[in-house]
Amino acid sequence: MSDAAAQRHPDPAESVRRSVAAVWRIESPRIIATLTRAVGDFGLAEDLAQESLVDALTQWPETGIPRNPGAWLTTVAKRRAIDRWRRDERYAERLATIARTLAADDARGPTTDPPWDPDRIDDDVLRLVFIACHPVLAREAQVALTLRVVGGLASEDIARACLVPTATVQQRILRAKKTLAAARVPFEVPERLEFGPRLAGVLGVLYLMFNEGYAASRGSTWLRPELGRESLRLGRILAGLVPDEPEVHGLVALMELTAARFPARVDADGDPVLLADQDRRRWDRGCITRGRTALRRVDALGRGRGAYALQATIAECHAIAPSVADTDWERIVLLYDALGRIAPSPVVELNRAAAVAMVSGPAAGLRIVDALVDNGQLDRYHLLPATRGELLARLGRSDEARAEFEAAARLAGNDRERTMLLRKAAAIRSA
Repeated sequence: MSDAAAQRHPDPAESVRRSVAAVWRIESPRIIATLTRAVGDFGLAEDLAQESLVDALTQWPETGIPRNPGAWLTTVAKRRAIDRWRRDERYAERLATIARTLAADDARGPTTDPPWDPDRIDDDVLRLVFIACHPVLAREAQVALTLRVVGGLASEDIARACLVPTATVQQRILRAKKTLAAARVPFEVPERLEFGPRLAGVLGVLYLMFNEGYAASRGSTWLRPELGRESLRLGRILAGLVPDEPEVHGLVALMELTAARFPARVDADGDPVLLADQDRRRWDRGCITRGRTALRRVDALGRGRGAYALQATIAECHAIAPSVADTDWERIVLLYDALGRIAPSPVVELNRAAAVAMVSGPAAGLRIVDALVDNGQLDRYHLLPATRGELLARLGRSDEARAEFEAAARLAGNDRERTMLLRKAAAIRSA
């Protein structure tokens, strides 16, 4: 069959596989959260969800995709839990627990809301985030586990986000699950006074989840808007729970102001559109307004702008500028200087280099980038050679720029981004 014919008549099994992958990418956090509440075991819940996914791959090619695939996966997973418990001496006890939960739900009725408690988290996905950020886990393990289970990211994606080897991420996730099981961590939200020890971890994983939505580390699409929107939704809920925490509002502001660009970040074919080429008329003005309002809430608390709020302030500079040329780059450099002092990282320094290049010229930015190259901390980060390629191209050093874009393409995990980088290299060759 020709390629054109294959596109007109796609393989049914491949079509189902793509559908299952899409459902899992969007629905997996809610499925796992629901199962965790039902079975009371974080690790078991994910295992059951994965098993239901295998069932879908086996059955859906024959039966067709159900009208509510997320509910189908959840139901199949619960049945598998019962099958497991039938072989367990605690079967009657566990089944009684689920029965009591279901009876309580039925008694409340479909239209009756429970009494509202401002300190209670009713969103199962956010509960899952708080469990994954339990203090018994190291910060690195919290991030890896939450991105895996809540964000739906593969180990390779998490490794790219955290700038560590994939094997390291896999070991962190495995140890985290075992630790939570050994500690018998329940599916419940900590008391309001206990939010503090977990809050930094929760904010960190929401930030990384949103970044993956903004620029997918792997796959054939550059954006994962559903993941970005979910991160923002959870951030808004969290801001309502802890309205006196400035960094929560700072993160919400950052996500709102950055999400405003979603409509303009890809073209009609799904290819990336970089900031300089975006049609700013397509930016979401509602997101910009909400983001700036969140920043005002940070200031109203009177404790200064932290790392997330400073990044949001940088995003605000872009949001209110009519063009790249009219952006207040000098202020952005100062903001990156401040951010580098309170939350130093090589990625912050790389972003500062790009801003410095806009103020003082590409040679000044290149000196900062070359220092990062010598440091070696970003050896696996494709945006390091990509940024270096841009600066070299502006300096007229075409051969070196082309080599940097090709190196960036080899490191890039996302198909769309890789293609864009190769096009940049080819454009320099033909110029």
